[in-house]
Amino acid sequence: MTPPRAGALDTRFSVYLDGARACAALAVVVAHFGYFRIFDDVQIARLPDFGREAVITFFVLSGFVIAYSAEHKNLTARSYAVARAARLFSVVLPVLALSFILATCVHDLLHAPVEEAYELRRPWLYIPFHLAFLGDVWHFVERPPWLIPYWSLDYEAWYYVLFGVVHFLRGRRRWLAAGAVLALVGPRLWLLLPVWLAGVALYRLQGRLTFGPGPARAGWALSMVLIGLWGWLDPEPWLRGIAQGLWPFAHIRMGSADRVLADYAVMGLVLLNFACARQARFDIVLHLARPIRFLAGHTFTLYLSHGIVIGLWQSVLPIERGAATEIVAIGIAIALVALALNPLTEALQRVLRRTFDAGLALGARGLGLGA
Repeated sequence: MTPPRAGALDTRFSVYLDGARACAALAVVVAHFGYFRIFDDVQIARLPDFGREAVITFFVLSGFVIAYSAEHKNLTARSYAVARAARLFSVVLPVLALSFILATCVHDLLHAPVEEAYELRRPWLYIPFHLAFLGDVWHFVERPPWLIPYWSLDYEAWYYVLFGVVHFLRGRRRWLAAGAVLALVGPRLWLLLPVWLAGVALYRLQGRLTFGPGPARAGWALSMVLIGLWGWLDPEPWLRGIAQGLWPFAHIRMGSADRVLADYAVMGLVLLNFACARQARFDIVLHLARPIRFLAGHTFTLYLSHGIVIGLWQSVLPIERGAATEIVAIGIAIALVALALNPLTEALQRVLRRTFDAGLALGARGLGLGA
């Protein structure tokens, strides 16, 4: 039985979620400045790494927004499939193409080392593989060149599919299709599914979570303190060791799911933060709505493309680690690329929407299901 329809989003909370999305994308970029050794050792030690926590925030946000969209915007299976596919591929197609083209140039012309260079020798195999988001199913742990954040899309894309079959199908077909999806993706994606579903649950239950702005602001402040303590104390390595010890599939690498216990803890903090923010009536976000919406509109391109900028820069130019001029210059380059890509992805999304919609309509007519 389909759960009762939840209410529309409060404008303040919608802007707040956009702000959270923008902050999470920036946190990933900062974390990768450490990962790619652009920061020096002192800077890395002083700056807490919230990159993984930001991705978990994205997962919870994604579940929340997809549940909202399925009830208020994309009311049919066809419109849902079109919206999700167009949104994903409008960014994935140009960024994946840039990844392979530029990495091939660096590897073949400059003879510079590129991680996952073996993929460059068989783009006809690996590009469709990544477009099908198969990089984390069962035994695979594969990433496109320079696109470290791509792993999260390998999870989210399949969560979109799973949500769609459960939400739009009925009866026996629903559970057979859901079982088939779970069997296809394998145990790593099972582990992080509760994180994504937590966002769905928050959307479904938001109407029942009413406790007034005073307690809500106190709870929000507590969540921020706990998130800060989490970054300072950094219990993730300890929890990762426990998770690896409990992993029952010795022949399958945990890959991106090896932080699952820490991810569950962060999920709880994010849920507390969002649940309280919804009730807190933060009117100040309304005055900042325009810049927040602008930044949020560029988060997907920023999140996925910044690794290309860093990888290309490191291959072409020597980097003085920790130099403020280097950090600022690379940051500006990342911002410019995200700004330049965004109009392309928006235009491509419109084209893909029309293309996918026409294709699904044609397929439905061919199967005798109507338009």
